[in-house]
Amino acid sequence: MSFPKSFLDELKARIRVSDVVGRKVKLIRRGREFVGLSPFNNEKSPSFTVNDDKQFWHCFSSGEHGDVIKFLEKTENLSFLEAVERLAGEAGLDMPQRDERNVEREREAATLIDVMEMASAFFREKLKSGAGAEARRYLERRGLRADIIERFGLGYSPGLDRSDRHQLMNHLKAKNVTVAQMAEAGLIIHGDDIPEPYDRFRNRLMFPIADARGRCIAFGGRALDAEQKAKYLNSPETPLFHKGRGLYNLHQARKPSYDLGTVIAVEGYMDVIGMAQGGIDNAVAPLGTALTEEQIGLMWRMAPEPILCFDGDRAGLKAAFRAVERVLPLLKPGHSLRFALLPDGKDPDDLVRESGGEAMHAVLDAARPLADMVWEKEFQTGTWDTPERRAALEARIEEVISQIADPKVKGYYAQDLRGRIAKLFGRNQGARGSFGQNRAGSGGFRKGPWKPGQRFDPRLQPVTPELRRSALARSGAGAAEKMEHVLLTAVLNHPDLLETHYEEISRLTIKTAALDKLRNEIIDIAALNAPLERAALMDHLVYRDFADIAQRLASGSAVQTDPFALAEASATEAETGFLRLLSNHRRSVTLEAEFRAAERALAADMSEENWARMQDLQREMQSERPELGAEMSD
Repeated sequence: MSFPKSFLDELKARIRVSDVVGRKVKLIRRGREFVGLSPFNNEKSPSFTVNDDKQFWHCFSSGEHGDVIKFLEKTENLSFLEAVERLAGEAGLDMPQRDERNVEREREAATLIDVMEMASAFFREKLKSGAGAEARRYLERRGLRADIIERFGLGYSPGLDRSDRHQLMNHLKAKNVTVAQMAEAGLIIHGDDIPEPYDRFRNRLMFPIADARGRCIAFGGRALDAEQKAKYLNSPETPLFHKGRGLYNLHQARKPSYDLGTVIAVEGYMDVIGMAQGGIDNAVAPLGTALTEEQIGLMWRMAPEPILCFDGDRAGLKAAFRAVERVLPLLKPGHSLRFALLPDGKDPDDLVRESGGEAMHAVLDAARPLADMVWEKEFQTGTWDTPERRAALEARIEEVISQIADPKVKGYYAQDLRGRIAKLFGRNQGARGSFGQNRAGSGGFRKGPWKPGQRFDPRLQPVTPELRRSALARSGAGAAEKMEHVLLTAVLNHPDLLETHYEEISRLTIKTAALDKLRNEIIDIAALNAPLERAALMDHLVYRDFADIAQRLASGSAVQTDPFALAEASATEAETGFLRLLSNHRRSVTLEAEFRAAERALAADMSEENWARMQDLQREMQSERPELGAEMSD
């Protein structure tokens, strides 16, 4: 059976030759290659080499050589078909159907690649033209050099107004590209309800997205006009592009990642490009999705311990914890993740631009292992000052351990996390008895009996970093969550706010998971159906199974002290109150982030200065609560 070339290319891109060969041959790294003893001849000196970058192996003693498929054929006496089937199973690829339609699909895919390359060249030329002046000014403000712009193939999609929405389409028509091909490539908007197709990307800075071979398969476009709804717009799913299966900059980052032994995952296109300008070439980014299983697999084939880089604020930690949940079932010996948390309010592009590549290297050098993030995720969720709560933490840790499939990795995580619990609660590993009791019978928590109304004081706790960090007397905590209810109620009752404050609403940090999902759904609806009336927005949410939470919020039963959010408020009242509360919410989120930093400082150094700083922040958080109204400060 013959396979489409694209399928075999994808298969080889997903499988590292050294991983397969390493099951038969003990390999030792030498520079950019691996060496070992020949599996074909008896020898004392290694003459067998493997090069992952070239996807190739060679045996000097026998003269045999080939790719990963050929190695299985030679060493396990498999047919070509059998070798491909086995590797496809490992890579998570579906085998192509065994019919002649594959030939036609391969031909069509090659044609679409040509179409995408034409579009990419068009965008690059437009960036250099008079129409691309604003895009060039934006790149200048971001401090990008000409060589970096050229290296990443940045371009500009014209079409500032509705009368000028067909420039790319007309350009491609002149090159004999059909409308059907443009539609299949995701370059135009079309449909039965659209009288005339038009360019998908208009007045945007364009980022070509390449496959593992460096061929353009999709685009990301950044809005240059504040009036444009979506700040970033990606190509839709096409025969060439599946956003959850690829990584931005994969083709350029593979070799430096291989050479350096690590790969760095950042949030977006500009982060990757900014890091490249700072001399960091082994960075990739997901394509508009949370990190997927396939993307983790791609990074593991580049390096055994990729570094995930996140903002150091609450939203960044939330994203990091989502990655923790995703990777736990996938862990295997020698493969994990590390986590680098940026200074609050900075992304990689900002940090490199303001402080240079060395500042970014310092953040990466301080990356935390996955086990630390697993512990942080579970520990920070509550207070552990009663036996019941401590038992709940232990139960949760056991649940986390159960998610790990590999038995060896699971065993070591069990040892590590149970050891942390024992240390946290002053319990010797293997000792019998209740939490907080050591073998001498002395209490492990307080030096004296607890009294009703007594304030939790971390200075009275055993000297462990975890308990030092748990200064959880945060009577001001929760303010941000309560404000989220009011803000989203205002949006539901006054959808006009989406027109004027779309970016603010899309960037809003929302801690409550259900409200975060609702906000994201509202943003998606607004992007596709603007402008929206209140009734229409509610109809959309009901249709998408958000009826209960949306109707509960829109009723205003929980926000009587904030009448601006109610449906009967005027547009002016709604906007004024919304902006005031939005400012208060941002302040609350900032305070909580600062409080968390103060906790970490106190954990590292139990000084009076650090304790005073945390107390000051706590008082400031408490002072913010009256802004919410009496009913919301319960």
